[in-house]
Parts: sequence; C-alpha cells; structure tokens
Amino acid sequence: MDKAFRRAAKISKKGSVSLDIKKKTTLARITASGDIVETTLVGYIQKFPRFEKQDDFFPELVNLVIGIDRYKKALGALNWAAGRTELLKNQSLREVRRTKDPAIIESIKKGFYGRLGSYVKQISKDLLFLQDAKNKLRELPTIDPRIPTAVVAGFPNVGKSSLVTFISTAAPEIAPYPFTTKGITIGHIEDEWRKFQIVDTPGLLDRDFEDRNDIEKQAVLALRYLTDIMIFIIDPSETCGYKLDVQMKLLNNIKENFSDVPIVVAESKCDIVKTEGEAKRISTVSGEGMEEFRGELVTMLRKIFREKALEIPAEAE
Repeated sequence: MDKAFRRAAKISKKGSVSLDIKKKTTLARITASGDIVETTLVGYIQKFPRFEKQDDFFPELVNLVIGIDRYKKALGALNWAAGRTELLKNQSLREVRRTKDPAIIESIKKGFYGRLGSYVKQISKDLLFLQDAKNKLRELPTIDPRIPTAVVAGFPNVGKSSLVTFISTAAPEIAPYPFTTKGITIGHIEDEWRKFQIVDTPGLLDRDFEDRNDIEKQAVLALRYLTDIMIFIIDPSETCGYKLDVQMKLLNNIKENFSDVPIVVAESKCDIVKTEGEAKRISTVSGEGMEEFRGELVTMLRKIFREKALEIPAEAE
C-alpha cells in the first residue's frame, strides 16, 4: 500500500485549465495505485505453486506442514481482493470522468484510497499466512521419485542421523535428545555415475498415526510414499532411552504394515553392546560394519534402479 500511494502521489498531469489538471491527475493516480495493488496480488497468486490433496509424498507433506485447504483459502482471498480492486478502480475512474466538480473529484479519490486500503486490510491475515507458507515451502526437502530411496526409521536417538551422515552427503543435526531431527533430511549416496537417496526421518513412536505429533507424521509419510528399502535401526544398548522389547514391538508393527517393502534391520552402537541376532551390527563411532553395510545397501539400491528402468545418462554408456 505504501508503494502504491507513494507512486500515485508523485504523479502530476498537465492540462488546459485547473479542472482538467485535477481530473487527469486524479485519473492517473487512481489508475497507478489500483494497478500496483492488483498486479502485486496477481503476481503473488501466480508465483505460488498449486497443490491438490492426493496420495503422494509432497502434497501430503505440504498438507501437514501448512494445510492445503488453508493455503487455497488464502490464495482465494488474494484473488478476491485483486478482483475487487479492479472493479473499484474502474468504477472510480468512471465517476471521475463524469463529474466537473473538483470537490467531488477529491472525494472520489479519497474514497478510492480508503476502500483500496480496506480490501488489503481484510486479507492481511492471508498475506501473513502465505509469507509463512513461502518460508516453510523453501525448507521442504526436494525428492526425486524416480531415484531409488532408502528410508531410515526407528525410535529417537538410536543412531539414524549418525548413519545417514556416515554413508551419504547429508549432514543432519545430531544431538542426544529425543526428536533431534526436526524434519525429513535427504542425503545422497554416490555410486559411480548413479546416485541414490537416503532419507533420515524423525523418531517414530509406536502409536496410531492420528496420535502422533507433526514430526512423527512426517516420518510416517516418508515411509508410506518414499520407501524402496527401509532401514530399521535398533539400539540394543538401550541408551536411546527405549527398552529393546519396545523397539522390537515397533519393528514388528512396521513389518505388518509395510509387508511389500524390503526391511534391513541394523543394530547400532555395537561398540557398546553386541547381540547374537541376525541383524546387521554397525557402529558409526568405531566404524565397525559400516563399509559392509553400505556395500550391501548399494547393491540392493542398484537392483531397484534397474527395476525402475531409469534411463542411463549418455556419458555413462
């Protein structure tokens, strides 16, 4: 609004008589301020992406983070204000052209400015919402659905972030407290000319989806839509703060719900505790078992790469 009014205030037109000058200047000021507000709002609308609710990772994540219904409502409010601005501008221009009274011309201009400001004020909450949505959209991970993807899951503090950091290009925040991972972090595993995705999820708790917090829901969404291979991390040392039987209960629950997904079970922190089970035993601290684990994971991802029939880059042939 400041931009619109400042630019309008600078406009001054020439004319044959004072009434002509007044009318031409007012017409130009109404046009300029109205056009600035309208084109700015339309520009915002056009720059924001369109989302539809559907069973896919990114729309689901957007709906979780910002709310697609509220997002659409905000864009609709901007569209309403832009339309009302154009109608008001055209109506005010007609009224100015019809009158020969300088006082009425001034009244029309002031009325136009007042109603224009009122329209923008009515959508102020929508503008603030979209500003916040823009910032959140910038922070969302970029994921290529064509690339084979391994998703790392397990309870908080079992070593998921450490694993992703060790075997990929990602550098997620690591700290010894629950829900260290505030959002989904994407890393890439380089394999000659190929690359694979590995996703670090927030800690999962053994609860129904509706009972989870937003961070846990992001993890579930990642598992549901992204997983070609699931890596489930167990901490047999229980230094994560969760008993082993509770961790196993979650693993069994996930196996039931993701029966069509290959699940690789890895026991972390084998530098502290080792078991005799069939799980892979790894330690990101000592490095024990990490190279073998990475090699086996890459072999599985290569197989999925071929199954997805991705096009091989020409330079790699």
